Amino acid sequence: MDIKHKESDSRGMFYIEGDKGIIAELTYQKQDNNIIVIDHTKVDRKKEGQGLATNLVKKTVEFARENNLKIDPLCPFAEVQFERYESYSDVRASRY
Repeated sequence: MDIKHKESDSRGMFYIEGDKGIIAELTYQKQDNNIIVIDHTKVDRKKEGQGLATNLVKKTVEFARENNLKIDPLCPFAEVQFERYESYSDVRASRY
């Protein structure tokens, strides 16, 4: 599975392409304080249940670690992933 990444000055996304375009995506907003806010995950209905969104969150966590960023998992799916995987706590932004 090839997870691709693109970003602009203020936004970014990790995504997986299929034969007919994007089949899964995770989008985020970049903040000035080295925090990225995961605001959306989406998987094509025909591809649900295959772990694609979980892999996108995992890739985002790896990206944050490599770039010394913190993540605010605003998206409900991402928030559940952060609660499920305690190993992600090192990149979770505090909500203070």
